[in-house]
Amino acid sequence: MGVKQRSAGAVSSLVPVLALVVALITGCQQASGRTSAAAGSVESATPTPSGYGLVFLGPGDCASRGRDFREVPCTSEKAYARVTARHEGRTSAGPACPAATDFVLHISESRPSTDEDGDGDVGQAYACMRNLEPPHPGDPGGGGGPHTVVGDCVYSANAGQVKETACDGSGTPAPEFRVATSVERRAQCPPSTALYVRLEGDRPVGCARRV
Repeated sequence: MGVKQRSAGAVSSLVPVLALVVALITGCQQASGRTSAAAGSVESATPTPSGYGLVFLGPGDCASRGRDFREVPCTSEKAYARVTARHEGRTSAGPACPAATDFVLHISESRPSTDEDGDGDVGQAYACMRNLEPPHPGDPGGGGGPHTVVGDCVYSANAGQVKETACDGSGTPAPEFRVATSVERRAQCPPSTALYVRLEGDRPVGCARRV
């Protein structure tokens, strides 16, 4: 009988201990669950690059002007330019922007960076931008844009190199030549041609005359 009493006492003394262990395990599991839920909520709250579409500065989206271009609603007073086309990779390896493009916006992991020449030095994607309001340097004679087109004016920058400038004389330096027409081969240029300018497309020769 004494043995049975000692055994019963031992069992009764273990009940609080077991209850305490179960409580501790349950508490740890609940705490672990709360930690996982909090981590999940933080991860889901991580901001995406764009607030107005699945793609940052996708076709039809608008950007503000400043050191760092930001996507804004096109109805916003901060909207400055609209994306007419967007391509992955660099401009040197991707499709050309439309002829009326005012500037090319290179989109990298860190931040967008503008490049008026469209040479694709950096960036994982590029957006072809058109100003919402004038001026439009990408228009013929506007003095800018990633492409030289018929109607543009150029000046001699270095030996064998020319750069665009506004045909109305508002830019610096003043225009020296104006691209009058484009042809497939130099021999097709008119006799008045004073300079051959490289163009994009299936008529890559620009026939320029002095202004």
